[in-house]
Amino acid sequence: MVKHLLEVKNLYTYFKTRKGIVRAVDNVAFTVEKGETLAVIGESGCGKSSLAKSIIRLLPRNIHTYKGEIYLGNEDLMKLDEKKMNEVRWAKISMVSQAAQNSLNPVIKVGQQVAEPLVIHEGIDKKTALERARKTLSMVGIPEAFAERYPFELSGGMKQRAIIAMALITDPDLIILDEPTSALDVLTQASIMNMLKTIKKETSKTFMFITHDIAVSSELADKVAVMYAGQIVELASAEEFYNKPLHPYSIKLMASVPTLRTDKKLEFIPGAPPSLIDPPKGCRFAERCPWRFEKCMDEPPLFPIDNRSFVKCWLYESKGSFK
Repeated sequence: MVKHLLEVKNLYTYFKTRKGIVRAVDNVAFTVEKGETLAVIGESGCGKSSLAKSIIRLLPRNIHTYKGEIYLGNEDLMKLDEKKMNEVRWAKISMVSQAAQNSLNPVIKVGQQVAEPLVIHEGIDKKTALERARKTLSMVGIPEAFAERYPFELSGGMKQRAIIAMALITDPDLIILDEPTSALDVLTQASIMNMLKTIKKETSKTFMFITHDIAVSSELADKVAVMYAGQIVELASAEEFYNKPLHPYSIKLMASVPTLRTDKKLEFIPGAPPSLIDPPKGCRFAERCPWRFEKCMDEPPLFPIDNRSFVKCWLYESKGSFK
């Protein structure tokens, strides 16, 4: 029996560099249900993109440690060989990477590039695949006629929509969106987010949405995972998180976001994130935390709060709010 669409357990992803071993993903665990959108938020460099690439197994050559369990339905992706994993990518799980618009081949028409996953993964003939590509482009807001255009003839927003169409065309179980709007202007960002919300409503797609922008994440999220220094420090439903964040890092993040309807004093987080080459012992946020105390020298587990939220902080050891 399938409990979750995606289940990640004890995932570690370390990279070799000249300066040392980078602990990009350090003992991460979470689940995503079918039709749900998990927003993964956190500062740049906290390991969000490394987490995405670990799930879809698109890792660079300098990998040092890669272990854990990643279940897509009942299938453990970590146990698949590369040939089997190639059959899973794009067919069951697809990804829109950062600055994805730059990955379009400039000398191949957009329609052909969107249709390519159907030809490769499903063996569909090129004519039928191109017809489906036109319909998918239309679904993401690009006129079907644009299938005959080259990437340089499209705006940045349209290129991003084309990449999203490429991720959607095989009807995968899970779509990972890694900063899909970060390279776009504010109006185009809003347009892309509205498109994604429409797709989610009409197709019940399952998304893993990675972003450093808390305001953007709130547009699509059903559940939120907060990453800090390679670890998930808070996991909660979107409603609970945006109304009452629990982890000190989450509280400070939310306090730094301006609002239109309330006149609040904006706050900032002092200091800088720790190095992932030599992360501090104990709680990795302790040096920047205004509520730190002696026990923070030991690493806290993820404490369950009412069996709905989880927070990696000693202040919640007794399941009570410290505020």
